[in-house]
Amino acid sequence: MSRFLTYEMFGAAGDGVTDDLPAIAETHREANRQQLPVKAREGAVYYLSPKALTAPVETDTDWTGARFIIDDVNCEDRTAPVFHVRSPKEPLLLQVASMVYGQTTLENPFGCDLFVAVENQNHRDYIRKGLNQDNGHTRTDVFVLGADGRLSSPLSFDFEEITSLLACPIDEETLTLKGGSFTTIANRAESKYNYHYRNIHITRSNVEVSGITHLITGEGDHGAPYNGFIRLSDCARVCIRDCLFTGHFIYHTIGSAGLPVPMGSYDIRLDRTAEIRILRCSQTTDIHDSRYWGLIATNFCRDLCFEDCTFSRFDAHMGVTNCTLRRCRLGWQCLNAIGNGTFLIEETEAHGNAFVNLREDYGCTWRGEIIIRNCTWVPRSTQRAVFSGRNDGTHDFGYICHMPNVVIDGLTVAEEASDSAPLYVFNNYLGSAETAGERRHMPLPPERVSVRGIHTHRPVALCEEPGLMPETVWQLG
Repeated sequence: MSRFLTYEMFGAAGDGVTDDLPAIAETHREANRQQLPVKAREGAVYYLSPKALTAPVETDTDWTGARFIIDDVNCEDRTAPVFHVRSPKEPLLLQVASMVYGQTTLENPFGCDLFVAVENQNHRDYIRKGLNQDNGHTRTDVFVLGADGRLSSPLSFDFEEITSLLACPIDEETLTLKGGSFTTIANRAESKYNYHYRNIHITRSNVEVSGITHLITGEGDHGAPYNGFIRLSDCARVCIRDCLFTGHFIYHTIGSAGLPVPMGSYDIRLDRTAEIRILRCSQTTDIHDSRYWGLIATNFCRDLCFEDCTFSRFDAHMGVTNCTLRRCRLGWQCLNAIGNGTFLIEETEAHGNAFVNLREDYGCTWRGEIIIRNCTWVPRSTQRAVFSGRNDGTHDFGYICHMPNVVIDGLTVAEEASDSAPLYVFNNYLGSAETAGERRHMPLPPERVSVRGIHTHRPVALCEEPGLMPETVWQLG
């Protein structure tokens, strides 16, 4: 018996013309049944038609030396991934009535590590403000629960009640996906928020993805957005390394406020994930070319680590708890974040109007500490604040907003000496409201701001807005 299966065993032609998607799906179904790895033929070009068909992947897969053409023109089901990397393990029934912010332990009767997602559908968070305004999302938190009952890091929210709980065993063996060049023939659908998911969707924990290239062709003057070529959801302990991605054209549509908005389209998407590492990844498109949307978005994530990556931006959209960026380069859309815990930015170069943009549409909140260590900021405008945010206290985002505690220990500001205006740690954060009485949801100021080793010709000051926070929080070394 063969030690691995090939797509050709099940009828794939690999000629770039014949529809090989049915053969590929059948290969993986049989590989799952026999628990055998799958290996693509070196030099093959597999054409994957717009059929609504998904290949279920439960075993190691080696695509090295092969090419895949994913045809998204007139796809039958835009929500059907091409490959679904999944676990044969079923979720377990873990009964929990409530949890509290900062909780670090939880009884685990199963004797194995679990990925856990908790929800309270009776509370809405991330009630978005602005041109894409909405009514918010179910309160959600995710974490790894160890066999010893310890959470991977402290819980980020109070859960007075838990209306749903997902507890998935973390697979002990690492599943590997490696190699292969994938080219998406872009959809030509109407430019609306009809996200396309013709991708590699990973819902299994303990996966390593390496050496994959994703290219895009056929983009025109309109199209629907994409929700990640590599998409992770409801999983933990996934590593994506040495991969090459491509930015998507920016298209425009009418947002929920009735005005034109640019649509975000991603090549990497992380939703409800924990302990994810992205190492030595980059993109084919210029990180400073504003025709292309930022490459990555994250929602409801915990314990992320990016090392040696070059992307047009990093974006923690609906919150991240604990994140590290180390030796990264970020382009025109820079570094956008809201969340909790510790955000460590180390030896990283970022281009943008600010070094860190705290997302205004979600209240600019960071409940915890942001540490900037030995980094470089290349400003793209005359704005001069390391942290940019705007929360005038008039909008209820579903949670109390916090300004971050800050540690800056080495930051070089690469700019021409044009004037002597101060460099601020924070900008005019509150903005203006028509009356002080409208400010019912004021953000809490930081408890401490420690700054040393800023290399700039400008004087350094705490905040562009006098009186926003007491000077006692300010330590300038």
